[in-house]
Amino acid sequence: MKIALIAGTGGLPPRIANSLLAEGRAPVICEMRGFASEVAGDFVRVPFRIETLGTLLGTLTSLGVEQVCMAGAVSRPDVDPGAIDPVTAPMVPRLMAAMAKGDDGTLREIITIFEEHGFAVVGAHQVAPDLLPQAGVLTKTTPPPMDATLNAARSALADMGQRDLGQALLLRDGVVIAREDTRGTAAMLRDFSGPSDPDDPMGSLFGIVGDVIEGAADWLSAADAVLASQGTGAILYKGPKPQQSLLADMPLIGPDTATQAAEAGLAGIVIPAGGVMVLDARQVVAVLDAHNMFLWVHR
Repeated sequence: MKIALIAGTGGLPPRIANSLLAEGRAPVICEMRGFASEVAGDFVRVPFRIETLGTLLGTLTSLGVEQVCMAGAVSRPDVDPGAIDPVTAPMVPRLMAAMAKGDDGTLREIITIFEEHGFAVVGAHQVAPDLLPQAGVLTKTTPPPMDATLNAARSALADMGQRDLGQALLLRDGVVIAREDTRGTAAMLRDFSGPSDPDDPMGSLFGIVGDVIEGAADWLSAADAVLASQGTGAILYKGPKPQQSLLADMPLIGPDTATQAAEAGLAGIVIPAGGVMVLDARQVVAVLDAHNMFLWVHR
Protein backbone atom coordinates (compact mmCIF):
# COMPACT_ATOMS: atom_id res chain seq x y z
CA MET A 1 0.00 0.00 0.00
CA LYS A 2 1.57 3.28 -1.11
CA ILE A 3 2.08 5.86 1.64
CA ALA A 4 2.80 9.57 1.79
CA LEU A 5 4.85 11.01 4.63
CA ILE A 6 3.84 14.56 5.53
CA ALA A 7 7.28 15.41 6.86
CA GLY A 8 7.98 18.28 9.23
CA THR A 9 11.21 19.21 10.96
CA GLY A 10 13.19 17.20 13.52
CA GLY A 11 14.52 13.66 13.70
CA LEU A 12 11.22 11.79 13.54
CA PRO A 13 10.50 12.03 9.78
CA PRO A 14 13.87 10.46 8.76
CA ARG A 15 13.25 7.69 11.29
CA ILE A 16 9.80 6.98 9.84
CA ALA A 17 11.11 7.12 6.27
CA ASN A 18 13.81 4.57 7.14
CA SER A 19 11.26 2.28 8.79
CA LEU A 20 9.14 2.36 5.66
CA LEU A 21 12.15 1.71 3.43
CA ALA A 22 13.02 -1.31 5.56
CA GLU A 23 9.58 -2.68 4.71
CA GLY A 24 10.19 -2.05 1.02
CA ARG A 25 7.80 0.92 0.98
CA ALA A 26 9.39 4.11 -0.30
CA PRO A 27 7.16 6.95 0.89
CA VAL A 28 6.17 10.00 -1.09
CA ILE A 29 7.70 12.88 0.88
CA CYS A 30 5.43 15.91 1.26
CA GLU A 31 6.97 19.06 2.76
CA MET A 32 5.06 22.20 3.61
CA ARG A 33 6.58 25.48 2.46
CA GLY A 34 8.89 26.86 5.13
CA PHE A 35 9.35 23.55 6.95
CA ALA A 36 11.92 21.53 5.03
CA SER A 37 12.44 18.09 6.52
CA GLU A 38 15.69 16.28 7.24
CA VAL A 39 14.64 13.30 5.12
CA ALA A 40 17.50 12.64 2.71
CA GLY A 41 17.54 10.36 -0.28
CA ASP A 42 15.98 9.85 -3.67
CA PHE A 43 12.26 10.03 -2.90
CA VAL A 44 9.33 11.32 -4.87
CA ARG A 45 8.80 14.73 -3.28
CA VAL A 46 5.70 16.88 -3.34
CA PRO A 47 6.09 20.40 -1.93
CA PHE A 48 2.89 22.10 -0.83
CA ARG A 49 1.45 24.92 1.20
CA ILE A 50 -1.68 24.97 3.34
CA GLU A 51 -3.34 27.25 0.78
CA THR A 52 -3.07 24.44 -1.81
CA LEU A 53 -4.13 21.51 0.35
CA GLY A 54 -6.82 20.52 -2.13
CA THR A 55 -4.27 20.29 -4.94
CA LEU A 56 -2.02 18.16 -2.71
CA LEU A 57 -4.87 15.72 -2.14
CA GLY A 58 -5.40 15.41 -5.88
CA THR A 59 -1.69 14.92 -6.53
CA LEU A 60 -1.45 12.12 -3.95
CA THR A 61 -4.47 10.41 -5.46
CA SER A 62 -2.89 10.57 -8.92
CA LEU A 63 0.29 9.01 -7.47
CA GLY A 64 -1.68 6.06 -6.13
CA VAL A 65 -1.21 6.98 -2.47
CA GLU A 66 -3.61 5.22 -0.10
CA GLN A 67 -2.11 5.98 3.31
CA VAL A 68 -0.82 9.16 4.92
CA CYS A 69 1.48 9.53 7.92
CA MET A 70 2.18 12.90 9.54
CA ALA A 71 5.45 13.24 11.44
CA GLY A 72 7.69 16.06 12.59
CA ALA A 73 7.24 19.58 13.83
CA VAL A 74 5.34 22.21 11.88
CA SER A 75 4.32 25.58 13.26
CA ARG A 76 0.99 27.05 12.31
CA PRO A 77 1.69 28.88 9.03
CA ASP A 78 0.50 32.33 8.05
CA VAL A 79 -2.24 31.97 5.46
CA ASP A 80 -2.01 34.08 2.31
CA PRO A 81 -5.57 34.49 0.96
CA GLY A 82 -4.18 35.31 -2.47
CA ALA A 83 -2.43 31.93 -2.67
CA ILE A 84 -5.55 29.82 -2.05
CA ASP A 85 -6.26 27.79 -5.16
CA PRO A 86 -9.77 26.97 -6.45
CA VAL A 87 -9.60 23.36 -5.28
CA THR A 88 -8.77 24.40 -1.73
CA ALA A 89 -11.18 27.36 -1.50
CA PRO A 90 -14.19 25.25 -0.40
CA MET A 91 -12.13 23.90 2.54
CA VAL A 92 -11.12 27.31 3.85
CA PRO A 93 -14.11 27.89 6.18
CA ARG A 94 -13.53 24.49 7.78
CA LEU A 95 -9.82 25.08 8.19
CA MET A 96 -10.25 28.57 9.63
CA ALA A 97 -12.85 27.34 12.12
CA ALA A 98 -10.53 24.50 13.13
CA MET A 99 -7.53 26.81 13.56
CA ALA A 100 -9.58 28.93 15.93
CA LYS A 101 -9.89 25.87 18.20
CA GLY A 102 -6.14 25.38 18.52
CA ASP A 103 -3.51 22.98 17.22
CA ASP A 104 -5.33 19.78 18.15
CA GLY A 105 -8.55 21.01 16.56
CA THR A 106 -6.65 21.93 13.41
CA LEU A 107 -4.98 18.52 13.16
CA ARG A 108 -8.27 16.70 13.74
CA GLU A 109 -9.89 18.63 10.90
CA ILE A 110 -6.97 17.98 8.54
CA ILE A 111 -7.12 14.26 9.37
CA THR A 112 -10.86 14.29 8.64
CA ILE A 113 -10.28 15.99 5.29
CA PHE A 114 -7.68 13.39 4.29
CA GLU A 115 -10.02 10.57 5.31
CA GLU A 116 -12.92 12.11 3.37
CA HIS A 117 -10.71 11.99 0.28
CA GLY A 118 -10.09 8.28 0.69
CA PHE A 119 -6.77 8.24 2.55
CA ALA A 120 -6.15 6.14 5.66
CA VAL A 121 -4.25 8.24 8.19
CA VAL A 122 -1.75 6.22 10.25
CA GLY A 123 0.29 7.38 13.20
CA ALA A 124 4.09 7.42 13.32
CA HIS A 125 3.89 4.98 16.23
CA GLN A 126 1.94 2.59 14.02
CA VAL A 127 4.56 2.74 11.27
CA ALA A 128 7.39 2.28 13.80
CA PRO A 129 5.90 0.64 16.92
CA ASP A 130 9.38 0.21 18.42
CA LEU A 131 9.30 3.96 19.13
CA LEU A 132 6.93 3.17 22.02
CA PRO A 133 9.00 1.88 24.96
CA GLN A 134 7.88 -0.82 27.33
CA ALA A 135 6.61 0.25 30.73
CA GLY A 136 9.19 0.37 33.51
CA VAL A 137 12.34 2.19 34.58
CA LEU A 138 14.76 2.18 31.64
CA THR A 139 17.74 3.73 33.41
CA LYS A 140 20.12 2.66 36.16
CA THR A 141 18.75 5.35 38.45
CA THR A 142 15.26 4.70 39.77
CA PRO A 143 12.67 7.36 40.59
CA PRO A 144 11.46 8.06 44.12
CA PRO A 145 7.79 7.51 45.03
CA MET A 146 5.82 10.15 43.18
CA ASP A 147 2.09 9.56 43.46
CA ALA A 148 1.58 13.25 44.19
CA THR A 149 3.66 14.18 41.15
CA LEU A 150 1.63 11.96 38.83
CA ASN A 151 -1.63 13.30 40.19
CA ALA A 152 -0.46 16.88 39.73
CA ALA A 153 0.75 16.12 36.20
CA ARG A 154 -2.56 14.56 35.17
CA SER A 155 -4.48 17.50 36.59
CA ALA A 156 -2.25 20.02 34.82
CA LEU A 157 -2.48 18.18 31.50
CA ALA A 158 -6.26 18.15 31.78
CA ASP A 159 -6.20 21.92 32.24
CA MET A 160 -3.75 22.31 29.35
CA GLY A 161 -6.07 20.20 27.23
CA GLN A 162 -8.90 22.64 27.84
CA ARG A 163 -6.69 25.36 26.38
CA ASP A 164 -5.12 23.07 23.75
CA LEU A 165 -1.67 24.18 24.80
CA GLY A 166 1.42 22.08 25.54
CA GLN A 167 2.26 18.48 26.35
CA ALA A 168 5.01 18.85 28.94
CA LEU A 169 5.54 20.33 32.39
CA LEU A 170 8.08 20.50 35.17
CA LEU A 171 7.23 19.45 38.71
CA ARG A 172 8.95 19.32 42.03
CA ASP A 173 7.54 17.72 45.17
CA GLY A 174 4.16 17.32 43.49
CA VAL A 175 3.95 20.98 42.51
CA VAL A 176 3.93 22.23 38.91
CA ILE A 177 6.65 24.85 38.43
CA ALA A 178 6.42 25.27 34.63
CA ARG A 179 4.19 24.36 31.72
CA GLU A 180 5.08 24.05 28.08
CA ASP A 181 3.67 26.87 25.97
CA THR A 182 3.66 27.59 22.25
CA ARG A 183 7.48 27.72 22.22
CA GLY A 184 7.77 23.97 22.91
CA THR A 185 9.46 21.65 25.39
CA ALA A 186 13.01 22.67 24.53
CA ALA A 187 12.29 26.33 25.26
CA MET A 188 10.70 25.46 28.59
CA LEU A 189 13.80 23.50 29.58
CA ARG A 190 16.10 26.29 28.44
CA ASP A 191 14.31 28.58 30.88
CA PHE A 192 15.84 26.50 33.66
CA SER A 193 19.28 25.94 32.18
CA GLY A 194 20.98 29.14 33.26
CA PRO A 195 21.13 32.85 32.52
CA SER A 196 18.90 34.17 29.79
CA ASP A 197 19.86 36.57 27.02
CA PRO A 198 20.84 39.81 28.80
CA ASP A 199 19.17 41.75 26.00
CA ASP A 200 15.89 39.96 26.71
CA PRO A 201 15.39 39.90 30.49
CA MET A 202 11.76 38.85 30.10
CA GLY A 203 12.49 35.96 27.72
CA SER A 204 13.08 33.35 30.40
CA LEU A 205 9.91 34.18 32.29
CA PHE A 206 7.26 33.15 29.77
CA GLY A 207 5.58 29.86 30.61
CA ILE A 208 6.71 29.86 34.26
CA VAL A 209 3.91 29.06 36.66
CA GLY A 210 3.80 30.49 40.15
CA ASP A 211 5.71 33.19 42.01
CA VAL A 212 9.38 32.45 41.46
CA ILE A 213 10.60 35.22 43.71
CA GLU A 214 9.32 37.49 46.44
CA GLY A 215 9.88 41.21 46.45
CA ALA A 216 9.08 43.31 43.43
CA ALA A 217 12.06 45.64 43.75
CA ASP A 218 14.75 43.27 42.46
CA TRP A 219 12.76 40.66 40.53
CA LEU A 220 14.38 41.36 37.18
CA SER A 221 17.95 40.98 38.46
CA ALA A 222 17.15 37.86 40.47
CA ALA A 223 15.01 36.06 37.87
CA ASP A 224 17.80 34.14 36.12
CA ALA A 225 19.30 32.78 39.34
CA VAL A 226 15.90 31.71 40.64
CA LEU A 227 14.94 29.93 37.43
CA ALA A 228 18.25 28.07 37.23
CA SER A 229 17.98 26.90 40.84
CA GLN A 230 14.37 25.89 40.39
CA GLY A 231 15.33 23.33 37.76
CA THR A 232 17.54 21.36 40.15
CA GLY A 233 15.87 18.13 41.18
CA ALA A 234 12.68 18.78 39.21
CA ILE A 235 10.99 16.22 36.97
CA LEU A 236 10.00 16.55 33.34
CA TYR A 237 6.62 14.97 32.70
CA LYS A 238 5.51 14.70 29.08
CA GLY A 239 2.33 13.10 27.84
CA PRO A 240 -0.72 13.57 25.65
CA LYS A 241 -3.52 15.81 26.78
CA PRO A 242 -6.90 14.14 27.40
CA GLN A 243 -8.70 13.42 24.12
CA GLN A 244 -5.63 14.46 22.09
CA SER A 245 -5.36 12.90 18.65
CA LEU A 246 -2.30 10.66 18.58
CA LEU A 247 -2.38 10.02 14.84
CA ALA A 248 -0.60 13.26 14.00
CA ASP A 249 0.69 14.67 17.26
CA MET A 250 1.84 11.98 19.66
CA PRO A 251 4.37 13.50 22.07
CA LEU A 252 8.03 12.67 21.48
CA ILE A 253 11.26 12.80 23.46
CA GLY A 254 14.75 12.07 22.19
CA PRO A 255 18.44 12.56 22.94
CA ASP A 256 18.09 16.34 22.71
CA THR A 257 15.35 16.25 25.34
CA ALA A 258 17.56 14.17 27.63
CA THR A 259 20.50 16.55 27.17
CA GLN A 260 18.35 19.62 27.79
CA ALA A 261 16.87 18.00 30.91
CA ALA A 262 20.38 17.29 32.19
CA GLU A 263 21.48 20.87 31.51
CA ALA A 264 18.49 22.10 33.50
CA GLY A 265 19.56 19.98 36.47
CA LEU A 266 16.47 17.79 36.46
CA ALA A 267 16.25 14.53 38.38
CA GLY A 268 14.58 12.61 35.58
CA ILE A 269 11.87 12.20 32.98
CA VAL A 270 8.48 10.51 33.33
CA ILE A 271 6.23 9.52 30.41
CA PRO A 272 3.08 7.39 30.20
CA ALA A 273 3.31 3.99 28.51
CA GLY A 274 1.75 4.02 25.04
CA GLY A 275 1.45 7.79 25.00
CA VAL A 276 4.92 9.12 24.15
CA MET A 277 7.42 8.03 21.51
CA VAL A 278 11.12 7.85 22.32
CA LEU A 279 13.49 8.60 19.46
CA ASP A 280 16.80 6.71 19.76
CA ALA A 281 15.95 5.25 23.15
CA ARG A 282 19.43 3.77 23.61
CA GLN A 283 21.04 7.21 23.34
CA VAL A 284 18.40 8.77 25.58
CA VAL A 285 19.16 6.23 28.30
CA ALA A 286 22.91 6.71 27.84
CA VAL A 287 22.61 10.47 28.35
CA LEU A 288 20.42 10.06 31.43
CA ASP A 289 22.64 7.35 32.92
CA ALA A 290 25.66 9.60 32.49
CA HIS A 291 23.93 12.20 34.67
CA ASN A 292 22.42 9.77 37.21
CA MET A 293 18.93 10.66 36.01
CA PHE A 294 15.96 8.36 35.49
CA LEU A 295 13.51 7.61 32.72
CA TRP A 296 10.29 6.04 34.00
CA VAL A 297 7.63 4.82 31.58
CA HIS A 298 4.66 4.52 33.91
CA ARG A 299 1.41 2.66 33.38
